[in-house]
Amino acid sequence: MTGAAVVRVAAIDCGTNSVRLLVADVDRAAGRLTDVDRRLEIVRLGQGVDATGRLGAEPLARTFRVLRSYRKIIAEASASAVRMVATSATRDAANSGEFVAGVRDILAIEPEVLSGEDEARLSFTGATAELAGDAAAPYLVTDIGGGSTEFVLGEPGAMTAGVSVNIGCVRMTERHLRHDPPGDAEIAAARADIDAALDVVAGKIPVSAARTLVGLAGSVTTVAALVLGLDSYQAERIHHSRISAAAVREVAASLLGQTRAERKRLAVMHPGRVDVIGGGALVLTQIMERFGFGEVLVSEHDILDGLAWSLATGAGR
Repeated sequence: MTGAAVVRVAAIDCGTNSVRLLVADVDRAAGRLTDVDRRLEIVRLGQGVDATGRLGAEPLARTFRVLRSYRKIIAEASASAVRMVATSATRDAANSGEFVAGVRDILAIEPEVLSGEDEARLSFTGATAELAGDAAAPYLVTDIGGGSTEFVLGEPGAMTAGVSVNIGCVRMTERHLRHDPPGDAEIAAARADIDAALDVVAGKIPVSAARTLVGLAGSVTTVAALVLGLDSYQAERIHHSRISAAAVREVAASLLGQTRAERKRLAVMHPGRVDVIGGGALVLTQIMERFGFGEVLVSEHDILDGLAWSLATGAGR
């Protein structure tokens, strides 16, 4: 900490597939966010929710175990404020109260179960805070999660329209991509499901106004790492890389044609994404094809960064 304008905060994002932590120093005067610690653990909280409508006992236990480890990190970093949000899986689950009670017991804060609109707004803030002058606005920010995908259109500092649709990588895999590797009919069914959701997006957002597509979250960054040919996952090289639609389509086809064992051997692949990355890559491919984007600007900064900014500025509380 270097001055009164700098605030150390901690943000936790609990999604359908992963639980992530960001401890950051936010310099409000300079408009700069600096990572102190950034973590990701795959817990698959939303496993089975699409079919059963409930959070399972084992996914809840995995999630709570990770949150206990995050509690220690936050305390050791002396963060002055903490905010935790939960997204698609907990919106959909009938027993979300069990999740809320467990989080309250571990972290002594109330987790916020975000609406799709709130999730989109925070993702947009996190992804675009650094883009002024580096990419043409308006931006269409797309955040491909486990259960849902958010779309937000806006200018720097101002979201103008947003929508959330249920076409995340876990949901598409559980609904359609069940074989190893999935068959042509399964892929076609997933593509049709995605395209139907994109029709909803097109009806609610003037997508044609966007000049830059910004892609967020693990499916997008993993596809980018594969396109870049990295021999390990390197966030600094992935962040703000520009990946062509043709390259995305090629990688998606390759992933959908591989077995889980083959995907597991890929140097950049997180073990927790092995079985769902094909679904995520297909979602990204269909977005680019449906809306005519020739490239995607990849961002490592997303809803976590938006949460950190909200804590430092008092916005969105």
